[in-house]
Amino acid sequence: MKIAVIRYNAGNIQSVLNALERLEVTAILTDDPTEIRSAERVIFPGVGEASTAMRYLRERGLDEVIRSLTQPVLGICLGMQLLGEHSEENDTECLGIVPARVRKLPPNPLKGAFKIPHMGWNTTQFTDNQLFKNLPEDPFFYFVHSYAMEQNEATIAQTDYGIPFTSAVQWRNFYGVQFHPEKSAEAGEQLLRNFLTMKQWNNETI
Repeated sequence: MKIAVIRYNAGNIQSVLNALERLEVTAILTDDPTEIRSAERVIFPGVGEASTAMRYLRERGLDEVIRSLTQPVLGICLGMQLLGEHSEENDTECLGIVPARVRKLPPNPLKGAFKIPHMGWNTTQFTDNQLFKNLPEDPFFYFVHSYAMEQNEATIAQTDYGIPFTSAVQWRNFYGVQFHPEKSAEAGEQLLRNFLTMKQWNNETI
């Protein structure tokens, strides 16, 4: 199976490649449209700032490449946020694939509680979706973020951090997770394994 990891100016990509190696999966890191379109699975990871990332994608035509994909795609952290319509981070227009906006996590009035960024382990409540196959109820995943996607019709998992926010989405063949599966031990490895082995999306379901 050909796995493409999209190369752009975002951090944490090597951690994703390392996680795939632990699963004995070889992936290519690429920004070549032909390589990306011909892959059976595409991973769109990233840690960084939304407007800078979107500028890089647009300058290289990767925004249109990503929108055109029909195979399963997994956005991770910033990659998930960029699948949305708009991010409050520097007032950024995103890819517009998932019908939702990304908003800054609000500070909690209780001093010392729910510090921003949200950093560390937290539970995730998920719906029945093949991305979460063979995972225990309310699994722990590792988060590092200050912005999060609002709850929407594509939400398949949520997490509470002062307020509930979307921690995973599916919209057609596009999946996204706000947490870092590559840093989430056994639960993260199982989720990546599920993504790599899931059935192809079909036109009858979202």
